[in-house]
Amino acid sequence: MKKTFLGHENSLLCCMIQAENPTDALSTINKALPDSDAFGFQQEQLNPIYRTDEILTGIFDAMGDKPAYVTNYRGGFNKGLTDEELGEGLIRLVHQGGTLCDVIGDLYCRAPMELTEDPTAIDKQKRLIERIHEAGGEVLMSSHVLKYIPAEEVVRIALAQQERGADVVKIVTGASTEEEMLENLRITALLKKELKVPYLFLSGGMCRLHRMIGPMLGCVMHLCVEEHDALATKAQPNVHDVRIVMDHFNSAKIG
Repeated sequence: MKKTFLGHENSLLCCMIQAENPTDALSTINKALPDSDAFGFQQEQLNPIYRTDEILTGIFDAMGDKPAYVTNYRGGFNKGLTDEELGEGLIRLVHQGGTLCDVIGDLYCRAPMELTEDPTAIDKQKRLIERIHEAGGEVLMSSHVLKYIPAEEVVRIALAQQERGADVVKIVTGASTEEEMLENLRITALLKKELKVPYLFLSGGMCRLHRMIGPMLGCVMHLCVEEHDALATKAQPNVHDVRIVMDHFNSAKIG
């Protein structure tokens, strides 16, 4: 059966892996396997000396039948690489076993809110998306805004990502007040009406409730961690805790 992030009835619990070496990556996978529906592998955090076909294929094989969301962002050990090299790295990850490739929205031309409007860069993004699809992968396009923006801006970014060919759109904003946090929850539900593709709408700051119940409002998955170690994203909830919440929520007779 093909590994996929698409077409699932319920949102997926995706355990993120940020590790500098394969030993730590495999340890996280083994600990999180019972509670995870999928994994997220952030290659930018892996020391390049370990980025061989054998090692990376082994990491994806360890995930069993669970799909892998992969990132190859500009940070971490990727500092100094060109955007062209980052794009080629995503295609390589598909051949090694990755499923869903994260193409940042300002790849090939840095821009505010990580969404380029440069026509040449957009054409290059579309071609990269085509190549990932041809390799058998799926594509998520991401824009890390990292600050609160109103609903119309979120929708504008999401529609632009959808138009460029993304199978899943991802936007990360922020909230510094309860009012902004509650509005982000409303926007999460709104996107379900506005988009034709699955989406992941996240926030930072005052975001605990948003991170936990966003998938109940329409997001395609939870991004979780196995433990909050030095590299883990602090805003991401623990996968074991989320599994308990979701199992109870899905089994409860409500409405």
